[in-house]
Amino acid sequence: MKTIKTEIIAVGTELLLGQIANTNAQWISEHLAFHGINVYYHGVVGDNLNRVQNTFQLAQERSDIVIVTGGLGPTDDDLTREAFQLLSGLSIDEHQESMDKIEAYFSRLNVTMTPNNRKQARIFSGAKVIRNSMGMAPGMIVHYEGTIWVFLPGVPREMKAMMLEDVIPYLRKKLKQKDIIQSLVLRFIGIGESQLEHELKELIDSQINPTIAPLAQNDGVVLRLTAKASSEEEAMLLLNQTKEEILSKVGEYYFGTNDETIEQTIVSRLIENNLKIASAESLTGGKFIEKLISVPGVSQVCQGSIVCYDESVKRNVLKVKNEIIDTFGTVSRECALEMAKKVSELLHASVGISFTGIAGPDSIEGKPVGTVYISVYIKDGKHIVNKYELTGDREGIRHRAVLKGYELLYNLLK
Repeated sequence: MKTIKTEIIAVGTELLLGQIANTNAQWISEHLAFHGINVYYHGVVGDNLNRVQNTFQLAQERSDIVIVTGGLGPTDDDLTREAFQLLSGLSIDEHQESMDKIEAYFSRLNVTMTPNNRKQARIFSGAKVIRNSMGMAPGMIVHYEGTIWVFLPGVPREMKAMMLEDVIPYLRKKLKQKDIIQSLVLRFIGIGESQLEHELKELIDSQINPTIAPLAQNDGVVLRLTAKASSEEEAMLLLNQTKEEILSKVGEYYFGTNDETIEQTIVSRLIENNLKIASAESLTGGKFIEKLISVPGVSQVCQGSIVCYDESVKRNVLKVKNEIIDTFGTVSRECALEMAKKVSELLHASVGISFTGIAGPDSIEGKPVGTVYISVYIKDGKHIVNKYELTGDREGIRHRAVLKGYELLYNLLK
């Protein structure tokens, strides 16, 4: 049975300049994968007629389905139709229903329509027209020399509606597609990618359906489980069975599923235990609390933060005892614990967390760059102070210190 190869092409110079991110390709790939349609290539091309035509030519030669987003608007730099016409030789006609819709839109606004807006109603001869329920320019599906071409606007909300309402049902029917592909993401903290893969090596090597793929990310490590089945229910059954096998081996590091973040998990645990938290941040400079307050509902548990970067702030604002700083220094186990205690007292929080250390570029108090102390203090008397030797540049050390803080909190609260 022939493997169907799908390609996604985004047209727009603004994507190449980095002015906007190409989120369309990610979204389309995810939804096609769910329906068992394999994406082999992503491409981005600027608003240049020859380059767009050349990109289309390559796609025609190597792909069975090509989905193009962007370049269907009214301006001179919207060149998708023109480039495909050069490739295919198909004529372009004005689609009356789409034109009536565009004229009605301007009429409702009581605005004179400029002539270039007629361009948005132009379609290829013989194309299947995709109604745009969220905007003006219609989409199109064109069969050309064995390849299915799908043309969609670049505006995400318009593209998504057309994909869900028309394109995916059309492709599933055309390909006689019955199986679906469902994924589940498991999130871990406190274990590296190589260690996680080592712990699960036997399971990973033996898995065919679902497949298990370890992925390193900025905020920890994830496993992506992907199952193929005849129904969503069957796929989820396979995924959950594999999830249980995985957690029986590395469950102590697991904190969430799919889009769940470690900060969301921490907020949930604090709410469940009726705890309030405050932070004292030296080298992290507020990064911990910034991450925490991104979570909706965090006001129930977050008291605030004291950014005590300078030693005088530790002494005079946070009220760390002079003898602790004079005897042990600001980058020390003793100072970290005192910072966590003091911030919990000053901000009336049941949990205090502190960060002190050296992010670089210079050493402090005779200690090397990367030395970090993190303390968590809970008012019932439980506390912990951990020392870390972190590597990387200044921002990398600060970022990893924040993650270590979340890991420490998670292990105390779970």
